[in-house]
Formats: sequence, structure tokens, C-alpha cells
Amino acid sequence: MGLISGQQYIDRINSLQPELWIDGERVKGKFSEHPSLKGIMQSKANLYDLQLCENKLNRMTFQNESGERTGMSFLPPKTKEDLERRRLAFQEWAKTSGGLLGRSPDYLNTILMTFTQAADVFSEQDPVFSQNLRNLYQSAVKNDLSFTHTFIHPQVNRGRYHFDLSSDQIAAHIKEKTTDGLIIHGARLLATQGGLTDELIVFPQGGIADSSMANGFSIPTNTEGLRFIARESFDYGKSQYDHPLGSRFDEIDSIVVFDNVLVPWDRVFFYENMKVTNELYSKTSFYPQTIHQVANRCIIKTEFFLGIIQLMVDTINVGEYDHVQEKVADIIVALEAMKAFVLSAEMQAKIDVWGLMTPASEPLFSAIRYYAKIYPRFTEIIQLLGASGLVSIPGENDFNSPIREDLDQYLQAANAGAFDRVKIFRLAWDLTMSAFGSRQTLYEQFFFGGPLNLSKMLYRSYDRTDSTEWIKKFLSIEDEKGEL
Repeated sequence: MGLISGQQYIDRINSLQPELWIDGERVKGKFSEHPSLKGIMQSKANLYDLQLCENKLNRMTFQNESGERTGMSFLPPKTKEDLERRRLAFQEWAKTSGGLLGRSPDYLNTILMTFTQAADVFSEQDPVFSQNLRNLYQSAVKNDLSFTHTFIHPQVNRGRYHFDLSSDQIAAHIKEKTTDGLIIHGARLLATQGGLTDELIVFPQGGIADSSMANGFSIPTNTEGLRFIARESFDYGKSQYDHPLGSRFDEIDSIVVFDNVLVPWDRVFFYENMKVTNELYSKTSFYPQTIHQVANRCIIKTEFFLGIIQLMVDTINVGEYDHVQEKVADIIVALEAMKAFVLSAEMQAKIDVWGLMTPASEPLFSAIRYYAKIYPRFTEIIQLLGASGLVSIPGENDFNSPIREDLDQYLQAANAGAFDRVKIFRLAWDLTMSAFGSRQTLYEQFFFGGPLNLSKMLYRSYDRTDSTEWIKKFLSIEDEKGEL
């Protein structure tokens, strides 16, 4: 098969019927018709349909070893040209949502591809485990599978020296090992689009001290005992005029509950293995390959912000003010910086030990840290420019009522009628001030951990030897051996 259509994606999730709870009720019937799910499912379906567009086929897909067309996000890059092809595909998909889908399929596809290329990391415990991973990748390529994942433990006690080693620990852990597989019990956070994918991938969180939580595996989302408990939906059933983003792109985030879930041995990548857990992310190219996808999405998201902000400026005719130009320039600088980070990473790319052409880590770590810090500024700029205009935003029903004449007269703008002016400002509001928009701000700030953690990662990984040696030489400072 290789590629699926949007309708095939919808039909597959409808037939899987994972156990998904929203607002205290289990979702029953067709997921694609549920008020909280139909918008995001259609948006994902559009992504799959885009791959099948004849004029996008070469950009969005490649021919695999079997000669079938496969999504570009599954392509193991072997050359810098491959990285460019992946970049263009990432950005093409991101444009359909303005970069607002943090869990578009290419994110997990990239992670799966990267780990599969380094599958020998998992073979030390048992060679069959690395083959399990390769088998999953091959199945994903053949069937265009979709994935969500969970890395994080519940926030019970975030004290620096607290470890949940009790017999009744609540974090997902191995409860029992049987001839059929592992019995997993407990909970994990935070499965975005939980229940809306074919598979759930589980990998360990860093810094764990209990080997019973040092596990990696993937299971179908309708596995018995697997439960997704979603937060409140930000798709409130409003029209796309009233909630242009929340109505289409709310991915819902879920708690994942493992109620004595059986993970068959052929789905296990490693278990109770602290060595693999501690080396998983450093010995593979997980970070650079994954952040390459993330940074490209962020480029498109920044372009989305720039377009909205400039349209607001033009609509109410404030472009001649110096402070407005300065704020728009802030967005432009951020956009060009993100582009430069990505291009620098691609230009400095090298083949890793697993044969993958891997973009340079330093520009990408810089990009993700920079974006986590700068994103709240985007929100602030929209709020400062929109001011009361982000509050005076009546809904579509108001424009279809007897008071339409008042709205047309009093909400008109210098370069737009009231209906279009409000449409623009409702988009800006939904991006930055609604529940959906607030979640976007939090999401970008903590996508790869808090900004402080990202700074620490960059501090520890960035090689500054040449810089310090240059300064020592400049100052004629001798080392302990008396040499410059």
C-alpha cells in the first residue's frame, strides 16, 4: 500500500475503537463524528490526502525499496539532498495547519525512522528486540501507520530527590513478566492525539531510578486495558468563523492508563534496562533528526504569525507607527533566525555511526531553545497590537442577526468591512488568547523541556574548546606545562 488516503485514516481509527474518555464519557460510535474529534481528524485526513496529490507526490513521498510510494517522513536521509527533501515535506505538511499541529504524523515517523536506523542499540539485551523495531518500521512504511507516544511520568512529587520506588507506584511500570509478554500497570503523560492514532509508542523518561520503568515498546491503541483520558476539548462546536483554529486543530492531550496491559514480546524493544535507557538518546541521532522536523514546523508557524500580524496592521492602518514596525520586525528576525538555524544544521550535516545523514546538533539545540524563549513574545505582540480589538469580536451568529447593521457601522476598519475585520481578529485571538491559543504557548515553551533545561543541554553539549584556546593564546596564558 505505502500511502493511505484521508478517508482510509478515518475509517481505520473508527474501526479501531480505542478506549478514549472525554468529559467523563467513553467515546462510542464513529470517532470522526464525535464533536470533540471530528475537526482534528479531518485535519489529519487532509495531510494524508496531500500526499496523494499528483502535483505534490514528489515533494511529499519517495519510492521505497519495494518500489512503493512512501511518506517522505519515513525516508532515512543518506545525503544532504535528502535532508532538504525532508525539510520541504515537513514544511508542506505544516502549511496546512499554520504549524499548529505539534503531533502531525511526520513527528513520530521521524522518531521511529531514527531509532530503527540505530536498532543495534537495542540488540545488546536481545537481538530479537532490534528486529522488533525494524518490523514495526516496515509495517509503518507499508501501511502508513500513525503514532502517538508518551515519555513523561505523572507529576506526583517533583522534588529533586524523590523517586517513586514504592510497591504501589503509579507511574507505568512492569508489574509482571509472563511467557506472553510484559504486564504494564500505571499511568503516563502526555499522549497528544491519544486515541486518534494506530499505535502508541512508549519510551522511558530520562532520570529514572527504577528499572521497572526502563522500558520501550509499541502497541495498538485499542489494546485491552489501555485507556486514554483526554483533557477538556478546545473544540467547542463553534463555527470556523468563531473558532478558526480550535475547531480544526485541537489535538487533545491525554493521560495514558495501563490497566494490566499485556505487551507481547514481539512488541518489546527493551525492558528493565537502565543501560539502554541512559544511552537511548545520546547514542542515536534522536535529537538532531527530531528537532529538524520540529524546527521546520516552527518556521511555518512563525510565518503564520507574521501573516496574521501584518494583516492586522494593514486592516486598522497602523503600519506607519514606529513601535508597530519594531514589533513586526521582531517576528521577521525570529523567522529568519529559525531559517538560518535549520540551513546551518543541514550545511554542517555529517553521516552518523548508523549511516544517517544527520544535521548538526548545535544549531538545532539553539533553535529549539530560542523558540521556547521567543514564542511568548509572539503572543504578546498580537495582544499589544490588537488591544481592545481582540475583545470586541462578536460571533458569526451576531452577524446573522438583526443587529448586523450596528456591527457593520461600528466595527468597520480602515481597510476592511466589519465582518472581515472581526474574522481576522478572531483568528488572532484564537491563536493567542483562547484556551486553544494558551495551550499553544505552553506547548511551545515546554516542547523539549523547559527553557532552562534546554539551556543546560546546550551548555553541556556545545564545544567551546576552540574559543577558550583562542582567548588563552590571545592573552598569552600558559597551561600547566608552560605551553601556550
